[in-house]
Amino acid sequence: MDQNPKSEKSTSPGGYPYSYYGTNYSGYSSVGYGETAVQRSFQDYLLILRERVWYIVVVFLLVFSAALVYTLGQTPVYQSVASVQIFRRDPIVMQVQGVMDNEIRSAEDLNTQVKVMESTSIVQRVAERLTGEDLRQFIAPYRKEGDTEPPSAAEIIFRNRKIVPIRLSLIIQVQYQHPDRFVAAKIANLFLDEYIAHNSRMRIEESMKAVDDLKVRAEQQKKKVEEQAIMLQNYREKNNLVSLDQRKDIVTEKLKTLSNYLTQSNARLKDAEIRWKQVQERRSTPAQLLDLPFIASQPLISQLVQQVASQKIVFAQLREHYRDRHPKMIEAVNSLTQTEQELNRAIDSASAMIEADYQTAKRNADEARLSLAAQETESLELDRFAVEYTNLERDLRINENLLNNIMARMRETSMTSTIETQNARIVDRAAPGSKPVSPNVPLNLALGLLGGLALGTAFAFFVAFIDDRVKSSFDIESVVGLPLIGIIPEIRRMEQQDKAQIVINNQDKQVAEAFLTLHSSLRLKDESKNAQCVMVTSTIPGEGKSFTTTNLALTYASHGERVVVVDCDLRKPNIHKSFRLENIKGVIDVCSGWSGLDDVIIKSVHPNFDILPSGGRAKNPTQVLNSKNFEIMLSDLRKRYDRVFIDTPPLAAVSDALIILPLCDGSLFTIYFNRVRRKAAQFSARKILEANVPCFGAVLNGLNLAVSGYYYAQYYDRAYKDYYVVMSKQDKE
Repeated sequence: MDQNPKSEKSTSPGGYPYSYYGTNYSGYSSVGYGETAVQRSFQDYLLILRERVWYIVVVFLLVFSAALVYTLGQTPVYQSVASVQIFRRDPIVMQVQGVMDNEIRSAEDLNTQVKVMESTSIVQRVAERLTGEDLRQFIAPYRKEGDTEPPSAAEIIFRNRKIVPIRLSLIIQVQYQHPDRFVAAKIANLFLDEYIAHNSRMRIEESMKAVDDLKVRAEQQKKKVEEQAIMLQNYREKNNLVSLDQRKDIVTEKLKTLSNYLTQSNARLKDAEIRWKQVQERRSTPAQLLDLPFIASQPLISQLVQQVASQKIVFAQLREHYRDRHPKMIEAVNSLTQTEQELNRAIDSASAMIEADYQTAKRNADEARLSLAAQETESLELDRFAVEYTNLERDLRINENLLNNIMARMRETSMTSTIETQNARIVDRAAPGSKPVSPNVPLNLALGLLGGLALGTAFAFFVAFIDDRVKSSFDIESVVGLPLIGIIPEIRRMEQQDKAQIVINNQDKQVAEAFLTLHSSLRLKDESKNAQCVMVTSTIPGEGKSFTTTNLALTYASHGERVVVVDCDLRKPNIHKSFRLENIKGVIDVCSGWSGLDDVIIKSVHPNFDILPSGGRAKNPTQVLNSKNFEIMLSDLRKRYDRVFIDTPPLAAVSDALIILPLCDGSLFTIYFNRVRRKAAQFSARKILEANVPCFGAVLNGLNLAVSGYYYAQYYDRAYKDYYVVMSKQDKE
């Protein structure tokens, strides 16, 4: 067997799995107290209902009877239905947009029409149509004896009408209920008529209102147009802009001409500047100026250059024949010199002309630039005037267009308001109903049936919820938090002494067999099997802890083990009464040092079974139990006996059991069926678990066999009872 308590799992006698965790040996998880692995099953809820079936029956009968009485006492009510089709858009008579937009584009638009039909204004107008005999027939079913004033027809119509849109269509139904089927049909038809009339009336009213508004706006717009025209004329006269377009064309043309002229002047200036710079660079040597094409290409200079060349050739030829002083040589030199001087003068004249051209081009460019700047200034000024003029002119034109549009819209609206168009048409008129729709007998009875069952079931669960007494294995294992290891049936009409020894007197075989089962359950685990000293306690007095202690001890004794029962309930001792023994000496005397164990132990009460009584009631029981002599006493008892069972006071009353628990090998927790509160049992069990001493589990005592089938059918059945009876007869034989 696995000795690790964290991994060891078993099954409780109640059929529910539980686990041991840590050293608590309880059904608590490692997360914290109150978290258990046990959950309510569907069978548990069925058992709750079975136990409280009469609550369900009574509540069901009350609810069903009330539904039946209510159904039979209702006045028959008839329902008439009329239907109307909503057009997606108004019929188009003229291509003019209407004042009211009745087009159905989405579900929201259709729902708007539904809300219009549900409105109080429609209801009020339908009520106003009821007069004379129609009104009397309508009010009669709702008039009560003693009423001084008749009920309001509008309020009655509002409560009983119903507007129902048909899904995936543009059809709306008007349903009306009334005890008189003819009146119901009449009201439904009046709803449709009033709805169509309401739409027509609203369209005409909105159109006339729009016409009046347009008239006011037209007058205002007309005055605005006149003011704009006067403002534009004054601006023309003030800035001499009568012929603005012509003046603008002239200025633009001048600006274009000046711009072209400035471009040409700048080009000529650049050419002249280049020639003049070239002349300046070569002016020191006239011969270099002849390298410039625009100098050499001049006719006079070209002619003089040719003459100089010819004369130089003649001079060279003459020099071959004559000396320098020869008259021909002198004449040739003079002629050449004169020609070169003329060439230099011609070159100088050409250079001066180039400089003059440069200065002239520069002056022309400056004048053109100034003229263009002046013209641009004039153009910009004219543009500024033109912007303001254009704005005024545009505003006038826009206002004139607005005035024309308003006047056209006013005439269109005035014309369309007199044209009758409908956005809906009646599909089916309401007819008097043949059968009443209320009361719906099958539905009411079904609701009474289901409601009675539901309320009865809810009441049963409510009673179960407020009943917090421990009675099921779920309560013990899930709420209290201890594994259920034994179930003891209830014993009736038996003396206390006989109950304390029931496992050996065989007066109730079921109880005796239950203790044998408890004995077997304790021997399944090493912790409980090897436990020598076992403490038995409970939550409150009267749960049968002494009864459990003595019979469990007798069961162990019958199996050949030496057993002693120690009565440690020093406040209200009970063990001696169960065996009709004296309680003169006992635990108190041993702990006080007045007597030894051999003097106080009552031996051989039954084979292998001894008793150590309390020795009376102690004035200071906690002092006795906390004494060193008490520990020595338990140590001696462990040496003398195989099993030591200690009967202690209930945990909810006093803390004596918690003083004894650390000296024991384990404990048993006794719970009486349907007596102790869950919170109290849970609180007491928590104290045991916090002591870090194994708790072997809970023993359910006093199970009522009349209701055992609700909670523990797997243990106590009629077949089991017959079996015990047969065995009892065989024992007697």
